[in-house]
Parts: sequence; structure tokens; C-alpha cells
Amino acid sequence: MVSTQHSPLTAGSHLRHIRVGGVDRKYLVHLPPQYDPAVPSPVVLAFHGYGSSSHHMVKFCDLSTKADQAGFVVVYPEGTGKTRRTLAWNAGDCCGDPQQDNTDDVGFVRALLDDLGSVASVDPRRMFAAGMSNGAMMAYFLALKLSDRIAAIAAVSGPMGTCKCQPKRPVPVMHFHGLDDKFAPFLGGVGERSITKVNFLSVPYSVDFWVRANQCSPDPVVSELPACSADGTSVLRKVWGGGRNDSEVILFEISGGGHTWPGARPMLFCVEATTQNVSANDEMWRFFQRHPLPDSC
Repeated sequence: MVSTQHSPLTAGSHLRHIRVGGVDRKYLVHLPPQYDPAVPSPVVLAFHGYGSSSHHMVKFCDLSTKADQAGFVVVYPEGTGKTRRTLAWNAGDCCGDPQQDNTDDVGFVRALLDDLGSVASVDPRRMFAAGMSNGAMMAYFLALKLSDRIAAIAAVSGPMGTCKCQPKRPVPVMHFHGLDDKFAPFLGGVGERSITKVNFLSVPYSVDFWVRANQCSPDPVVSELPACSADGTSVLRKVWGGGRNDSEVILFEISGGGHTWPGARPMLFCVEATTQNVSANDEMWRFFQRHPLPDSC
């Protein structure tokens, strides 16, 4: 359903168009059945990966189902590119057309949140960002550039970019990554299957950056999750707590896992394993609930 630009949104899925910097941009927004305009709802932004789209992200991560269960609003922004197969995000140093064109995707997200707030009852202290691959890099970039609006982030199968930026405040971070990811390798570098051929930073670097920035304990609490599926994967959870403003950093290392969304239904085109031993949607929603935007913001 394409929304009339100024009509209040109702429960269900809507396509929104906005103009940012002279460019037409769009996003999908899904409001759960229990949406009540009298009660401001939390919002989760779900950023697709390189070469994907907002519509594909709906199926890929299935956050709309979780939104319906938990009662939050989920938004699927769409990147830009010269073709439908090259849609991406300018996360500072990656990827593709948006990076080369210096597209202001941070400005797009700020405008998106403003537009959403004009047509839906949303809680400005509970705005969160999640993303897959290049979308994960975008979530990290927002933690650096838009922490006055984004309360916490969850990154899936994508590291930080190489932006020489310092965060303006502690931002809680959750990260999921397969140790067998051949697109964005856990230890960094150029992935064997990478389309962009970006020399990625490592996941340990990305996590350590935020452990230090948030002033968390340098020693994580490590636990292995119980195996609920014999799919050849296992999951190690590492939690760095005690950060400023109650911030924390959590990493899920997935042995045998690939460039996929943990807990999601495996897609036919996926050539790497999707673990069923942890649900990214369940874990990130529990995480987000603990971390609204601090009162100081």
C-alpha cells in the first residue's frame, strides 16, 4: 500500500516516498496489529545489504513477524544505486554507487525518522538500527553519526567501516557473525565471494572499538549457547558489560555459520549456512528493550 503523504498510518505495511537532497527516496514501514496511535511505539530500522532492497529485506530477516509479536514498528529503508542490483548504502567507505557518489544516507535516515514521526506515533527514545552486511556497516555508521536519534544497534554479517570518527556518546552494540563468512570475513580482508572487493575491517576490531568507546569491562563473560538444532553450527556469546550509561557490547560468534541472518528461514540463493541455534530477531529485540536513548541526549 502506498501511503498518502500526510495521512496517519494504520496497522499494516506501507510504502513511503520522501525527497532528500533533491533525490527521491523511499522506505517500507510495517505497523503491528496492536498499533495504537495513543501509545508511542518503538522503531527498528532494518537495512538491507549490497545488491538487495527493502522488499527483499522483509523476506530475508522476517522482522515483521517479530514486530507483530512484540508490538514495535519496523522500517525497511531502501538504498540507492544505478540499477536495482546495485542498491547499497554509503557507510563512509562502502559501498558501490552511494559511496562513489557521496550519497548522504545519514541525512536520509534523519529525514526518514522525521517523516515517520509525522504520520505515526513513535517513541523518539526507542529508535534502533539493525542491518545485514553493508546494512550492518550502515548501522555502525549511524552509531557514530546519528547517536542523538539512534539508541542502540545490531549488526549482522558486516563490520564497521573505516571512518575515522569518534562516537559522541556510548552506544550499545550487538553483533552476529559467522566464522565461515566468505563475503565479509570474520577476521577482515577481502572476502572470497565478495562482490564489492572491499578490504573489510575485522569483527574483533569492530567489537574492540566499541568496548573501548563505551568504556566496558575489557574481559567478556563468555558462554556457549545450547544447541537446539543439529545444523552443524554452534554459537559462542561474549558480553562486555559495565559500560558508561549502562552500555554493553555483545558478540555472537557462529561456528559453521556464513553470510546469513541467524534464525531466519534459509533462502534458496544462500550458499552459506544459516544457524538455527540463535535467533537474531529475538536477541536483538531483548537487547533493544534494555537500551532506550539516555535522558542526556
